[in-house]
Amino acid sequence: MSHSDLHYLEAHEVARLIAAREISPVELTAAMLERIERLDSTLYSYALVMREEALASARAAERKVLAGEPLGPLHGVPVAVKDLYWSAGSPTAAGTTIHRNFVPSEDATAVKRLRDAGAILLGKLQLTEGAFATHHPDIAEPVNPWHPGHWAGASSSGSGVATAAGLCFASLGTDTGGSIRFPAAANGLTGIKPTWGRVSRHGVFALGASLDHAGPMARSAADATLMLGAIAGHDPLDPTSMPEPKLALPDHAHDLRGLRIGIDPEWNSNGTDEVIVRALAQVVEVVRSLGGQVETVRFPEVRTVVDEWEINCGVEVAVAHADTYPRLAADYGPALTRLIEIGRGTSGMQYQQVLLNRAALRGKINRLMSGIDLLIVPVQPFAAPTHEQLGALAQDPDLNARLIQFTAPFNSSGHPAITLPCGLTQSGMPIGFQFVAAHGAEPLLCRAGMAFQNATDWHHRHPVL
Repeated sequence: MSHSDLHYLEAHEVARLIAAREISPVELTAAMLERIERLDSTLYSYALVMREEALASARAAERKVLAGEPLGPLHGVPVAVKDLYWSAGSPTAAGTTIHRNFVPSEDATAVKRLRDAGAILLGKLQLTEGAFATHHPDIAEPVNPWHPGHWAGASSSGSGVATAAGLCFASLGTDTGGSIRFPAAANGLTGIKPTWGRVSRHGVFALGASLDHAGPMARSAADATLMLGAIAGHDPLDPTSMPEPKLALPDHAHDLRGLRIGIDPEWNSNGTDEVIVRALAQVVEVVRSLGGQVETVRFPEVRTVVDEWEINCGVEVAVAHADTYPRLAADYGPALTRLIEIGRGTSGMQYQQVLLNRAALRGKINRLMSGIDLLIVPVQPFAAPTHEQLGALAQDPDLNARLIQFTAPFNSSGHPAITLPCGLTQSGMPIGFQFVAAHGAEPLLCRAGMAFQNATDWHHRHPVL
């Protein structure tokens, strides 16, 4: 197999080939850097390509292989991370202009753990300003490799584009209102938003600290599982991280026997494009064929919490940016400015009511999940939105609330979700859906994702570049 054919392999396959000495980490990294140079001038997925550091890491990885030393699960695999994860000695701008010269002295814990697993860091991936809704006006927006006229997802847009286009084998994103799941669905990928606290947020620029989730994006559930296993676990540097030192995850799965899977047809179809409703019906059939017991459930009312997501996030982002806003307000883009001003203008009593409503929803979802193992939910009601459609969303608070109606509830509640590709629109754009599980039940999500992908081939579809 030539190096020109490798870019769409799965990360676990690449790791196996490297360990077997069938692929050189140095040659593979050089080939990936050449592909980035050739394609990313029109895709804009990378904020920073760390060429020399990546090649140096690849040479070190190759020496370990040749010496017969023990290898990590991602040894020699080229990956990339969203540019709000700190990387020691390299700029981390978080999609802003105010931080373009910020060079952290240490890696984010998740980045360090990727390196410890043997991964090669190709660079930093572009994102919306501060990880909110839109890109800074002075920064080029990543382009969906399936079709440039369609949304690439936000805020982990660069992570979605680079992973889908074969410019890295997997990536890290973050999700505060849907920002792993939106770009995963938009680019035909698998993404995991873990339980809140499952992955350390130390060294990750905050948007809304109690809503932020760090997690992997990949081209398969097996790869997303591999990535999550590498980065998950308690971190003394993040006191909010879950106490378990390591997460035990399955390495394969073939069925869903013994699992109860809930679906709320009424909620799922509320304002949802028909092509998504049809795709979900096919998902249910696959789940049944794998032995899953599908049950109709009633999801709790979420409109209040969805409508209040901006207030919740606004207060937290105002705190996160207190050192630079309003002092550097002129350097902020309009969307992030608006969100910060919402937060700064919220009273303590109003914010407390938001937190009470959020806690009530968390309890109701916990009660629902106590009776089922998994929940099937769309990622968004709009199938593959165009830039024009998103422009309308930005001007209409009601439409924007509809966009996040299936994602934001699980940021507010902290429940884990995996997004999987499940079809294509008539114009050939990817469609995704979510499995949601109880707090701490990532092993179930990974099992379900791998079983679903053993029975389907949507994750093997790639954009033509």
